[in-house]
Amino acid sequence: MKRVILGKTGIEVSRIGMGVLTVGATQLNLSLEQGAAVISHALNQGINFIDTAQYYETYDYIRLAFNNCESKPIICSKCLGHTHSDMEYAIEEALKSLEIDCIDIFLMHEVRPGELRNGAWRALLEAKKAGKVKAIGISTHHVDIVEEYADNQQVDVIFPLINCDGLGIRKGDGTGTRQEMEEAIKKAHDNGIGIFSMKVFGGGHLTGKYMEAMNYVFSLDCVDSVMMGFGKTEEVDTAVKYLNGELSSDFNPDISQKKTYIEPGNCEGCGSCVARCPNKAMYIGSDDMAHVDDSLCLTCGYCAPVCPVRAIILL
Repeated sequence: MKRVILGKTGIEVSRIGMGVLTVGATQLNLSLEQGAAVISHALNQGINFIDTAQYYETYDYIRLAFNNCESKPIICSKCLGHTHSDMEYAIEEALKSLEIDCIDIFLMHEVRPGELRNGAWRALLEAKKAGKVKAIGISTHHVDIVEEYADNQQVDVIFPLINCDGLGIRKGDGTGTRQEMEEAIKKAHDNGIGIFSMKVFGGGHLTGKYMEAMNYVFSLDCVDSVMMGFGKTEEVDTAVKYLNGELSSDFNPDISQKKTYIEPGNCEGCGSCVARCPNKAMYIGSDDMAHVDDSLCLTCGYCAPVCPVRAIILL
């Protein structure tokens, strides 16, 4: 599989990366052996780039997958914490759990406007200087955050959300457009920052137009690598075939068995999806979080664009 260098980091990654949130407990909840098998299959197909995070709790899957591969992949992890101690602990946890001395990439996770995360950033700088992390940066769904960090010479990589319909893109307290995100990403990339993107299928809602979604994101010269969530080996094979030009231009996968799912770690209980659902399938539960009544849900996808934190996905 073709590989590229992430910005000025010197880190060589495959054009497709694998996000392992999908196999973990908050989504498909695969057994350790099942999840590791999917990761191993991706690595053996030439994908050498793995994305995880502290709150995904998927380090065990990755470590087990190492046993079935000839070489270890490039690993990116992330931390939601704001303080120095939060980030310091997250880095040490990753190193210990993965049984490595240095992790390739570590990020501040889901950075939003108005947050004070100076302590976390300082911990990343210290870890990089100490040789525990090779490259540092941020992940975000926000156009304005990409714009803010695009000129920061301490930033090695940015992991932004972008897809053909602009699903999940934020700007300030409202929505952003894919055009705005493209411009922000290009600015960062032109400044030597490595870019790998997330949510090519908008959390599964664009899977029904597979080729359009893939063609769009892979056409962006400012995106070095595209991170994709795989829960099955067949999904890995399809993505690899796409990159090799082996899929028909009218290819679309069967999504009839997919269900609407709300990520509990992201939902803020704002009720936007409840107000938007035309079939009254969404509701706020006793835990003040949104839930789905599968017996009423039509998987129409109307709820996804109004979710301010991209918590609604199709699995």
